[in-house]
Parts: sequence; structure tokens; C-alpha cells
Amino acid sequence: MRYQHLRLWRGVGSTRRFATAVDSAHPYHIKVAKAQECANGLCGAIGNTPLILLGGLSRETGCKIYGKAEFMNPGGSVKDRAALYLVKEAERSGQLRSGGTVVEGTAGNTGIGLAHVCRAKGYKCVIYMPNNQSTGKINLLRLLGAEVHLVPVVPFDNPENYNHQAKRHAESLKNSVWTNQFDNIANRLAHMETTGPEIWAQTRGKVDAFTCATGTGGTLAGVTRYLKEASDGKTECWLADPPGSILHSYIQSNGKLQEREGTSITEGIGQGRITENLARELDLLNGSFTISDIKTIAMVYRLLDEEGLYVGASSALNVVAATELARQLGPGKTVATILCDGAHRYSDRLFSKSWLREKKLESAIPTALRKYSILE
Repeated sequence: MRYQHLRLWRGVGSTRRFATAVDSAHPYHIKVAKAQECANGLCGAIGNTPLILLGGLSRETGCKIYGKAEFMNPGGSVKDRAALYLVKEAERSGQLRSGGTVVEGTAGNTGIGLAHVCRAKGYKCVIYMPNNQSTGKINLLRLLGAEVHLVPVVPFDNPENYNHQAKRHAESLKNSVWTNQFDNIANRLAHMETTGPEIWAQTRGKVDAFTCATGTGGTLAGVTRYLKEASDGKTECWLADPPGSILHSYIQSNGKLQEREGTSITEGIGQGRITENLARELDLLNGSFTISDIKTIAMVYRLLDEEGLYVGASSALNVVAATELARQLGPGKTVATILCDGAHRYSDRLFSKSWLREKKLESAIPTALRKYSILE
């Protein structure tokens, strides 16, 4: 009989019964039993992402280096978690009612997460974003039905900063909320209640260190708070910072704010101020790294070549930081980081020869890996 090895029923005389305990103890069946159950709509599918062992870098450092596969969220990024919690908090507080409007200032992924959540929950979505973001992100937001306002890039203390414009827009509407992702600590709570516990459970409580970059501060702060409490302070937590951000210098100088200088190829990370989401956990951090664009772009290509992981620049920066932290801690340690999103929204830049030349980054990519920059 064909496919006998796939039978889930067994006959006993005229009686049929489910497969025996021996059958169900098959390793794959156990994995299936532990898998996420059916999700209640898109919102129910957010979170519970895999923790992926990065084999090449783990062998190279003698540590176990893991990346949390946040690109597997329904909206494609770690920001789905914050988006859901921001909307749930607006509902809980009574600011947002049926048919209402969600307004946010965002560099991209939070807006995409909000657009998905708003579609699923029946809300309107309005996004203000800097006009230097990738075309892919902008088009996706509009495809999801969001009203997108592109505004010039200006410092946070300028009234025309995209966040302030979003706030004013929300204030002009009835039944609307400015979700305020940078200073609304529902963002941080999302990672205290989901991302941190997931990493702790997936490593069976054996995570020696965690590192990631931060834009709003929610992921780093929430995961740090949870892991510090769960490990009784034993898990080290480190900030990873791109060029043009003041956070690394702020931590290294014991709290001196400096003017932002320079720029980075990364999007949505780096900061010129201390957000409310990050402020509460700054004292819990063990240290910080600054990661150059040269190291970041090289890691984008290395992860694609060695691990088959097609991730964006912020994910690659996080992996560089995790690798440096692993080397610093020494062999035998377990280090986790965040794979924020995939490269699909940035491919017209990251894999473009002309863009790489313009940014003077082409030489940073090992010669053998330049075959992946297939766009002119």
C-alpha cells in the first residue's frame, strides 16, 4: 500500500485508533507538538520567531551565536511586536475606538507593522516618514492602504521633524491616536513580555549575552530588562550603534550628550537623544559597540553566502556586534541578537554596484562575494 509510512491510524481488529505513543515520540512529532498552535488572525501570528544558530560565526568564535529571526513576523520585521502593543495600549486607554485613525512618525518598519495591524483591526493608518527611506518601504506602506507623508530630514528639536508633524496630525483628528513609538513605553513592554521571554526559553536560560542596535530603544530596553531579571543580572547586555548616532558616545562618556555627526547606510537605528523607552534600562547595560558601515556591509554579504540569510543592514550590524561580543567573552559562551528584517526592502541599494561605489563600500565586500551585487 502506498505511503504506509505516513499512516496516523492503526487497525486493531475492527477498531481504529490513533498512532501509539511510540509513534508520537518520533523527534519530528515532538517538534510539531511544541510548535505554535493556530493563530487568531494576523495579530495572533506576531512573535514566537525562531532563534537561528549562525554556524560559520559560531565555529569561528568558539561560541554559539544566535539570531532571532524577526523577519518571519507577518509584517516582516521586529517592529510588528511594537506596532501591536502600541495599538493595544491605545485601545486599552480608550484613545482609539472603532473606525479610528492611527498616526505615527516612522523610518519605515514600525509604519509597516502598524499598517498591517490597522488593516487587521479595521483602523485607518497615517504615516509620516523621512524622505530618505527606501522606495520599497514607501511603496509597501501605500500598498497596505496607509496614507504616507514624506517630509525633509531635520533634527528632533525642529518643529518640522516627522514625529512632531505626526503628533500635530493626530491632534487635528477625532478618534485618533499618535502612537509615539519613541517615548510610548508600550513599545518596551512588547519586548519585556514577548521577545525577552522567547530568547530565555529558546536558550533554556543559558544566554550569556545579548546585543542589538536601537532606534526607539524598545527592543534593547525590553529584552535587557527581562534577561537581567531572569538571569539575576548574569546575562550581559550591550548596545550596538551605527555611525551618526550619539548613544555609544553617551554610554562611554558616562552620560554626556554630543552633537550627531556623520551618517550610516543603516535605516531605522541610531539616535540623537535618549528616548523614554531606553532611559529606564541604560544603567543595566554592560557596554556598547560602534559598528562601521564597512563591517556592516561585509556582514550583509557574508550572511547571505555562508548562512543563506538575506537580511538588511541593521540585522548585519547586530551580527557584527554579536561576533565582537563573543570574541570578547571568549569560547563556550552563548550570544543572541536580533535579525530585524530581510533585505527585500533594501535590495535596490545593498546589492547595487553603483550605490556601493557611491558610498565607497564596494571594496569592503570580499572579492569572492561581489557576485551577489547583481544590480547596476
